[in-house]
Amino acid sequence: MSEAQHDAIRAYYHTLFAAWGCQHWWPAQSRFEVIVGAYLTQNTAWTNVEKTLGNLRKARLLTIGGIRRTPQPKLAQLIRSSGYFRQKAQRLKTFVRFLDARYGGSLVRMFGRPTDELREELLALHGVGSETADSILLYAGNHPVFVVDAYTRRILERHNIVSAKANYDEIRELCEQALSETLPPKRSLDGAAALAGPRGSCHRPSRVSTAPRPALAQVFNEMHGLIVGVGKTYCLKSQSRCDQCPLQKFLPEAK
Repeated sequence: MSEAQHDAIRAYYHTLFAAWGCQHWWPAQSRFEVIVGAYLTQNTAWTNVEKTLGNLRKARLLTIGGIRRTPQPKLAQLIRSSGYFRQKAQRLKTFVRFLDARYGGSLVRMFGRPTDELREELLALHGVGSETADSILLYAGNHPVFVVDAYTRRILERHNIVSAKANYDEIRELCEQALSETLPPKRSLDGAAALAGPRGSCHRPSRVSTAPRPALAQVFNEMHGLIVGVGKTYCLKSQSRCDQCPLQKFLPEAK
């Protein structure tokens, strides 16, 4: 990993934040809601996840106890709009059983574990891959772990920062090292301003998104949200809208 790679990633962070500001990730009212959302968003659009979370919230089941006491077939029907609903219902049940057995049902105790150890425990659960585990660690637990998704890989590949052969952990470690000494931005709490104009992947401020967190976790949080904004709006899978993208000046051909 070269200093040039690190410099590029830091430049992307500062450029995107200057353009779009705080993204208010992850939009949720509780840490457990983040965990449920991390499971539900697998292989589906976030709009579908929002519908499912709304169903669980309306039924007053968007809690550890709610998932614990709900029969799996009923839970599957409640989360149907998120796709793969039977599979995801089973995985949510598995997580709650893990939390109960290992940590007495306490997220505070679970997230008090060292990052590397807890990451290995999460990855050992059925249905939890690297992106899901890291989303839980960063967004629900405020652990300083960078989340790599398809947008991250696509953008860094197109900018010749990583190769197509780079694996998940190589990209994660590259981003973590590049941003390790970056100071977090000042977070705005203005909900109206957060949605005024094109602002990446910005959400309304929520209880989780505005909660205090360690500086490095906030940087990783913000950078991932900004990257999602680029991937959803400009760096599309089938085409690129480079002329309008804040990162256009960093493309190899632009240089």
